[in-house]
Amino acid sequence: MGATAQKDAPPTVEAVAPALSEDTSERTNSDQPIKEKSVAGGCLSVVVLGASGDLAKKKTFPAIFNLYKQGFLPDEMHIFGYARSKMTDEELREKLRGYLKPDRIDPAKDPEDVIKQFLNKITYIHGAYDADESFIQLNEEVSRHEQKRSDDVSPTRRLFYLALPPSVYPLVSKRISKHCMNQRGWTRVIVEKPFGKDLESSEALSSELGALFSEDQLYRIDHYLGKELVQNLLVMRFANRFFVPIWNRDNIASVQIVFKEDFGTQGRGGYFDEYGIIRDIIQNHLIQILCLLAMEKPISLSPEHIRDEKVKVLECIKPFNDKEVVIGQYEGYKDDQTVPNDSSTPTFASLVLHINNERWDGVPFILKAGKALDSRKAEIRVQFKDAPGDIFKCKKQGRNEFVMRLQPKEAMYMKLTVKEPGLDMRATQSELDMSYHQRYQDIVIPEAYERLILDTIRGDQQHFVRRDELRVAWEIFTPLLHRIDVGKLELIPYKEGSRGPAEADELNARVGYRRTEGYCWKPPTLQAVGNSRM
Repeated sequence: MGATAQKDAPPTVEAVAPALSEDTSERTNSDQPIKEKSVAGGCLSVVVLGASGDLAKKKTFPAIFNLYKQGFLPDEMHIFGYARSKMTDEELREKLRGYLKPDRIDPAKDPEDVIKQFLNKITYIHGAYDADESFIQLNEEVSRHEQKRSDDVSPTRRLFYLALPPSVYPLVSKRISKHCMNQRGWTRVIVEKPFGKDLESSEALSSELGALFSEDQLYRIDHYLGKELVQNLLVMRFANRFFVPIWNRDNIASVQIVFKEDFGTQGRGGYFDEYGIIRDIIQNHLIQILCLLAMEKPISLSPEHIRDEKVKVLECIKPFNDKEVVIGQYEGYKDDQTVPNDSSTPTFASLVLHINNERWDGVPFILKAGKALDSRKAEIRVQFKDAPGDIFKCKKQGRNEFVMRLQPKEAMYMKLTVKEPGLDMRATQSELDMSYHQRYQDIVIPEAYERLILDTIRGDQQHFVRRDELRVAWEIFTPLLHRIDVGKLELIPYKEGSRGPAEADELNARVGYRRTEGYCWKPPTLQAVGNSRM
C-alpha cells in the first residue's frame, strides 16, 4: 500500500554521513565547501511526471543523461517516467533516444553502450494525474527498486520532477504526498514555472503546495538561474576589486536586461497567449537576474543568505509608472491559428524599474523582452556615466558599458573608448573581451537544467526561488499586469524582424540610456585566436 505523507525528518546518525559526503569533499582555507564531482552513492529514484511531453523529452531526460554520462549520478539511480499516454518502457526509450547526445562521454567507452545503459534505467508507468491507484502503483515500483538496490537501513532518495502544466500541480502533489513520500530518506519536488498568473493565483498555489511539502522539499526551478553567466554574476561582482567601488549610483547611469527572440509563437501561441511576455519572461527570468545584479553582498555563500539579499532588493522596488512601460504585439501574431483573433496579449514589453535604496537611487533598470525581433540574444548591459572633463571630445563615441552575453555565445566584455591607431589623436570604441568559446575551448558549458537537477539532488537551493521571493515579485508585477489585461495600456503593433516598437527606444533615451549608433560587438573567432598565437 502507499506510504503516508511525511516531511523530511531530522537526520539520524546514519543519514548525516551520506548528506555530508554528498555536499562536500574538502574545504579550502576560507572554509567554503567544495562540491564533489559525483553525488554520493546510494539509491536514487528520479520520477519524471509528464514524461511524454516536450519539456521532459527535450530538457529533463537529456539533462539527467548528461549528468549520468559524466559520472555525476550513482549507479543505483533509476528513472520512472509517469504520464497519461499509453506506451511501454521500450516505446518511451525510443522516443527519448534521439534527444540523447553522445558528446562528453569518456572516449574509452562506446557512446551507444552508454546510451543503452541509461535507457535501461528508465521504467514507464501509465496513469492519470488524479488517480490514487496509479500513484500507489508508482510507489510500489519505486519501493521495489529501493529494496533491490539498497539494504533495509540505508537512506534512500526520491526526486519528483513535475514536467507538467501548473494547473495539475495540486492534483499530482496531493497524491505524491499521500502515496509516494520516502519513509527512510529525503523527498524533493521540482516544479516548473509559471508559478501562477498573478499574486492571488501564485499565493493559492503556494498555499496548496506548502500544505503538502515543507519549503526545503520544494524546488521552484527557473532555468535562467542555472545559466553559466548568471551563475558568474556573484563571483564577478564580489570577487573583483575594481567592480566593488563603482557598482553604484555614483558611477552607473543605467542597467538593461534584455531577452530577444527572432521567431514568433509558430503554432504554440495557445500557451503563450494565456500568459504573455511579461509573465513568461520578465516577471521570473529577468527579475531574478536583476536581483543578482543589485543585491548587497551576502554574509556567506549559504543559499538562504543569498536568497535573503535577493528578497531585500525586491522589497525596495517602487511601483511601476505606466509612462515608463511600453508593450507591443508583432504583426502576424494573430495569424497563428492557436491565437484568438481578438488577442491583446503583449509579445513585447520594455519596463523601467526603480530601486529605492542608497546604492541604486536614481538608476533606471530597464527590463526588455520580445518575440519576432531582429536577433536572438539575452544579455545584461551596465552603462556607466560619462567621464568628467571630456578633453578628447569623445562623448559622441558612446559610454563605457559592461556587457554579459548570456546567450548565444556566452561572453563578458567591457566597451571602452580608446585611441584609434594612427598619427591622429582620434578616439574610437573597442572592447576588452572574454568570450567563453575562445577562452574555454576545451570546456563544454553545461545546460542550465543539468546544473539545477544536480543542485536539487545535493540539496542546494541557492539557485531556486523561495516562497517569499516569489510573493514579493508578484506584488511588484500584479497591479501592472491587471491594468494591461483590461486594456488600460496601449498595445503597439511592430513589424517582425524589427527592434520592436520605436517607443521602446524613445523610453530608453528618456530615462537616460544612450545607444551607440554604428558600434557592433563582434565575437572573436577561433581562427583569429590561432593567428595571434603564430
